[in-house]
Amino acid sequence: MSMASQPSTHLMKVFKGDFGYVLQDVPHFTDYIPDLPTYPNPLRSNPAYSVVKQYFVDMDDSVPQKIVVHKDTPRAVHFRRAGPREKVYFASDEVRACIVTCGGLCPGLNTVIREIVHSLDYMYGVNKVLGIDGGYRGFYSKNTINLTPKVVNDIHKRGGTILGTSRGGHDTMKIVDSIQDRGVNQVYIIGGDGTLKGASVIYEEIRKRGLKVTVAGIPKTIDNDIPVIDRSFGFDTAVEEAQRAINAAHVEAESAENGVGVVKLMGRYSGFIAMYATLASRDVDCCLIPESPFYLEGKGGLFEYIEKRLKENGHMVIVIAEGAAQDLLAAKNEQDASGNKLLQDVGLWISQKIRAHFSKPHRVPITLKYIDPTYMIRAIPSNASDNVYCTLLAQSAVHGAMSGFTGFTSGLVNGRYTYIPFNRITENQNKVVITDRMWARLLSSTNQPSFLSPKDVDEAKSESQGSSQLLDDSEYGNSGNTDKTSTKETKNSMKETKNSTKGTKNST
Repeated sequence: MSMASQPSTHLMKVFKGDFGYVLQDVPHFTDYIPDLPTYPNPLRSNPAYSVVKQYFVDMDDSVPQKIVVHKDTPRAVHFRRAGPREKVYFASDEVRACIVTCGGLCPGLNTVIREIVHSLDYMYGVNKVLGIDGGYRGFYSKNTINLTPKVVNDIHKRGGTILGTSRGGHDTMKIVDSIQDRGVNQVYIIGGDGTLKGASVIYEEIRKRGLKVTVAGIPKTIDNDIPVIDRSFGFDTAVEEAQRAINAAHVEAESAENGVGVVKLMGRYSGFIAMYATLASRDVDCCLIPESPFYLEGKGGLFEYIEKRLKENGHMVIVIAEGAAQDLLAAKNEQDASGNKLLQDVGLWISQKIRAHFSKPHRVPITLKYIDPTYMIRAIPSNASDNVYCTLLAQSAVHGAMSGFTGFTSGLVNGRYTYIPFNRITENQNKVVITDRMWARLLSSTNQPSFLSPKDVDEAKSESQGSSQLLDDSEYGNSGNTDKTSTKETKNSMKETKNSTKGTKNST
C-alpha cells in the first residue's frame, strides 16, 4: 500500500492510502529529534509474555473509526493500534515518569494511576515515578509524591484520586520548566477535554524546545462526552450507581399516593448517563436530557404527561440530567476554574415547578421526593468492568510512551485500543443524537412523548440526513458538528413552540 504524507499540524500526521484509507497518526520523537538510539523491548525477557504467540504490535496495524460502512464506501479514517513495539526509545534506567490528575472526580482514577505505575515497573523495569499533587498547578506550587508498586497496590479499592485534583492552574511555561528541572521524560495526564487541551499545549512547548519528553493522555469524563472513543472510563460505574438512586425514587413514589420521584443525574451537555440509567432500570417514566428540549405547560407538555401517568399508574419516576432545560432557567453567566459554565440546579427547579403546578386548585395532590446522588456517584471506586478498562488504557499509554509516541491519548475505538491525536479528542463533545435509534429505544421503553411537534421532528431528521452517521462527512471523519447544529436548531424551535403555547394559553 502506497502512502503519501499530507500537510498537518504537529498534533496529527495524516497519511492517505489506497481505497480511501486515511490514517490519522500521532506524533513521534523521530518527527523532531533525529538519530535517536533504540533499545530492544524488555518484554522479550518478561516471563508473563513468554507464552504470548506474538509479542509486538505491527507498526502498520490500525483501527477503523467507523466499523459499519456501506459496501461502496471508502475505508476512511483509521487510528494507530496501541500496544508494545519491538523497539523502544527509552532505556529502563533513564525513565523518570510523572502522573497528574485534573478536573472533577471519576470512578477509576486510582486504578489508572496504579496500572501506570505497575506497568512501568513490571513490564519495563522503570522505578522512578512521581505523582504530581493537586492537578496542573502541582507542577510548580506543590510537592510531588514518589509512587512505587507498594504505595499504589491497594488504591484501586478507593474512590477519588490519591494525587488530588483541581481545575485550572494551567501555566504552560511554568509546567514545562518544572518538567525540565525535575528531569521528567514521560508525562501521563489524566483528564477531560479541557485537561487534554492543556496537555496538547504542553506537548507543543516540549516539541518547540526539542525535549525528549513524551506526553500521553488518558481521557476522563464521567459524562461520556469525549468524541471518537467507545466510552470513557467510569461511565459504566456511574450508570450502575445511578440505579441505586432510581430504585430509591421508585420505592418512594410507589409507596405514596400519586408519588413522584425526581432523580438528577450528571450530564452537563450530554445525557448519556441519564439515558443508559433509564434504559437499564426500567422503572423510569420520563427521561429529560440536554439534547432533547421540552416544555412544561400546554398540550403535549411535561405537566400533561405527569397527570396522564399518575392516572394510569398512581406513581411515576422522572430522571433529569443536570444540563437539561437550562434554556428555561434564568441565565447565569458564571464559570468555574476550568471555564465550564456554572449551571442552575435543574433538579430543584423542576421539583418546585411540579409541586407548584399540582398544588393549584382542581389538580391531583402529589407527594414528590427529590434525589440528587451526583457526588455519591463520582466518589465511589470503579466496578469490575471499569477496572479492566482502566488497566488496559493505562498499559496502552505506557506502551505508547516507551515506543516514542507522544502528543496522544489512549482510547478504545470499536473494541480495540488505539492512539488518538489530542485534537481529535478535544475538537467537540460527544452528544446523544435524538434522531438516532438509541433515543428511540428509550422513548419506547419509558413510553414518554418526545416533546417535539411533527415540524420539529421533520427538521431534526432533515438535519441529520445531511450526513450519514455511518460515514465520515469531513476530512477528519467528524459528524459531531452536524449533530450539534441539529440540537441547537431544535432547541430554538422548541423555544418558539413554548412561547406559542404560552400565548395560546393566555389568549384563552
